[in-house]
Amino acid sequence: MKRLAVFASGTGSNFQAIAQACADGTLDARVALLVCDKPGAPVVEKAQAFGIESFVFNPKAYGSKAEYEADIVKKLDAQKVDLVCLAGYMRIVGEVLLGAYDGKIINIHPSLLPAFRGAHAVEEAVAYGVKVYGITIHWVNADLDGGKIIAQKAFEYDGDDPAEVHRIGQKIEHKLYVETIKQLI
Repeated sequence: MKRLAVFASGTGSNFQAIAQACADGTLDARVALLVCDKPGAPVVEKAQAFGIESFVFNPKAYGSKAEYEADIVKKLDAQKVDLVCLAGYMRIVGEVLLGAYDGKIINIHPSLLPAFRGAHAVEEAVAYGVKVYGITIHWVNADLDGGKIIAQKAFEYDGDDPAEVHRIGQKIEHKLYVETIKQLI
């Protein structure tokens, strides 16, 4: 059975979808670790409800990204993680983590990459007047949202409300992420 680590910074809806898929047997995997950079984030309670170990840290308590990523790598290694799934983790992965888990980190992004990279993809797409939006799952490399695309799903929306685009996209994300992880493992 493959061992997953899910990284999240907020509410954890994708974390919950992945953990539930593991719990109900949809995925032949187990979430071995939640990594969260926001103490008090709702995702931490979700991990507790599933009985999943969490590594919650405050990046400002460290002298550098390399220092906190070294701690993350120790936790991942201790859990013998096979695949790292970024799910709303709002930090750029650095050299230490990439060096240790190169080719084993995936990310979900709320646009049809390579268009609209970065943290404000949906807002930028709405401002541009996009009519076809989407979700992308890709391998993580040193380029921001620049790794090889694994899966994409498009949807149409003809409006100007980024919150609505996020709501529509999130429904697609949960299913697409689980399906993609299933294919990868």
